[in-house]
Amino acid sequence: MRPRVTLWIILILTILALWADSPPFKQVPALKVLDKKINILGVFPLKLGLDLQGGTELILETQMDKIEPKDRDNALESAKNVIERRVNLYGVSEAIVQTSKLGEQRRILVEIPGLKDASAAANLVGKTAQLDFRELPATLSAQEQEATESGVPILAFATSTGLTGADLKKAQVTFGSGQGGSGPQVSIEFTAEGSKKFAEITKRNINKPLAIFLDNQPVSAPTVQQEIVGGNAVITGQFTTQEAKELVIQLNAGALPVPIKVISQHFIGPTLGQESINKSLAAGIIGLTIVIIYMAAYYGIWGLIANGALIIYALLVLAIFKTGFFIPQLQFTLTLAGIAGFILSIGMAVDANILIFERMKEEIRWGKSKSLALELGFKRAWSSIWASNVSSLMTVAILYGFGTSLIRGFAITLAIGVLVSMFTAIVVTKTFLKLLIK
Repeated sequence: MRPRVTLWIILILTILALWADSPPFKQVPALKVLDKKINILGVFPLKLGLDLQGGTELILETQMDKIEPKDRDNALESAKNVIERRVNLYGVSEAIVQTSKLGEQRRILVEIPGLKDASAAANLVGKTAQLDFRELPATLSAQEQEATESGVPILAFATSTGLTGADLKKAQVTFGSGQGGSGPQVSIEFTAEGSKKFAEITKRNINKPLAIFLDNQPVSAPTVQQEIVGGNAVITGQFTTQEAKELVIQLNAGALPVPIKVISQHFIGPTLGQESINKSLAAGIIGLTIVIIYMAAYYGIWGLIANGALIIYALLVLAIFKTGFFIPQLQFTLTLAGIAGFILSIGMAVDANILIFERMKEEIRWGKSKSLALELGFKRAWSSIWASNVSSLMTVAILYGFGTSLIRGFAITLAIGVLVSMFTAIVVTKTFLKLLIK
């Protein structure tokens, strides 16, 4: 490709990166399109992890007493998946959910950035949410009748109908009126199989109470007026709007396969995170400045070109962090370890330039013209650049495969830095040098 065409591609990429990296400016008015305001700058916010913006951390312990030893690992993974779904349905997509095993103990660590209420988080993820529909026996035995008269609630003798949360299709918050009151309620819709079960159960329980239990606790016991077909029902109770919302989340995400015990819950304040960000920014600026001064002092005009490529490199990497290649699911959550990987990659980004410049100097000393020295320098330095970066990527793969979430964050940012540095060294620096020599 001709250098001028490549230069235009580099300029377009740099402009796009500058736009993606831009913070929101209040002085810049939003565009108005079809009566909707669209921000021009600050479109992509940088997502920060728990260690940088604060939030809630929970440590949960699974109760595996009733689970066969061979099934415990599967139960732990299933519980993790259910908790992930609950947290995501709550609207916190940057949360980290991971498992750990220590001897016979199996735990789940949940980190929810930005959420201040640790108790609400524990309620959301810690409840088993086993939904169960129960019916009263046709007649009570003498012993049950005597227990009822002595104060034991009649619902204590309700038996399971076989209709559970596993038969649910979806749940949603509604606001009802009439017998159930006008407060928040939970409207549920059953699957096709669940609808058949529900119709049969309501048919045989007309004019009788049908109890709804959640985690073995009665929620409500409405009297069945007629057979209900269509697979829709309403759970009424003394719910607040928040409680109804959390119940809907739990039901939609599914019941936990094992009981969960919250052994630690605490809120991490953002003060420490802000201090870490400030120190990291200072470290990055100092490191970048030292590299720029060194390259300019040692290599002169070539060093200035390398510095330009390094600035473009930093803009591109930050744009990738913020946009995730314009795919929301790929947007990165930046942690302190990720910032460390980014700062480390700044120093690595000039390695390829140094190798190329040293090879070019050798070729010029041997009497080659500058344009030929440029081609030979890039060609002969390529094997060293390739080997160095591939070995770094292999290390990154090992860190990602065997590391925890923080180590993985470091590995991802370092891998992106290595790949982008190869692009800027081989494409950006070479294009600038070609144009300079011409």
